[in-house]
Order: sequence, then structure tokens, then C-alpha cells
Amino acid sequence: MKARLTIEVNQKRHTVEVDPATPLLYVLRNNLQLNGPKYGCGLEQCGACMVLLDGKATPSCLLPVETSIGKAIVTLEGLTQPGGKLHPVQRAFVEQQAAQCGYCLNGMVISAVSLLTEQKHPDETAIRKGMERVLCRCGTQSRILRAIRQAANESNP
Repeated sequence: MKARLTIEVNQKRHTVEVDPATPLLYVLRNNLQLNGPKYGCGLEQCGACMVLLDGKATPSCLLPVETSIGKAIVTLEGLTQPGGKLHPVQRAFVEQQAAQCGYCLNGMVISAVSLLTEQKHPDETAIRKGMERVLCRCGTQSRILRAIRQAANESNP
């Protein structure tokens, strides 16, 4: 049964009329036209659907939208700073050419932002652990590691 729910996405309040059990990913993509989070496996295993939920990287493909009420949701689109300036992680991924097909990119960037919020200067082991929830088959892992180290250094000199 549908209900009117208000959620905060990318620092804006949105009211949607959906079944409260609808996965957050579907609401973001279908109702709010935010296509940063992707549908991957649908089992919270690949990371393509990651969003920041109160600052923590969280899969959104199975998360009922009703559980996100009252929490700050940030998608890939919401990382861009005023004036269109890229977030340091986004900029580092571009500069290090850390993407190929782009399907895992949302999960990689969101997970990296979450990691760097928790740890200002993570070592390689911490970076690998922070990124292990996102599957990537393109072979750009070394570039991803460089991009995250670059973003950490730029954000937290």
C-alpha cells in the first residue's frame, strides 16, 4: 500500500508516494531520477547501489525506503560541490583514470568518501578493506588505490 514519505536526499527534502517497503534504490532512480546508484546484483553484494546514509556507505538495493526517513541520504550526484566543483574523491578518480566501464564507479566513489570520512589518511590495507564491498572486474584497482590516496592527501594535508 502506498504512503506519502518525506526523505532527505542530497540536502533536499523530497516527498514521494510509494510503498514504504520499496527499496531506496528504486525510489532514487525511478521517482527522483538520480542515476548515480546502479542496480547490480540486487543482493547487497556488488556495491553498485551504494549511497551515503548518515555518512556511511550503505547498499540501497534492498533497504526499504521507510528505514531512511530522518536520515541524510547522499548519492553520487550529491557529492558535487557548489558551482559544479567535483568532490576531491571524484576529481582524483578522473585524474587517475580510475574507471573503465563505470558500473562499479558509484560504489567505489561512495565507499571512498565514507572511508576518508572515518580515516583521514588510511594505509593501503585500510583502503583495500574499505573498498572490498564493491566488485570491479575492469582491472583498474591500482588506479583506484592511487585515486583514494590522492584524495586523502588533498582533503587532509
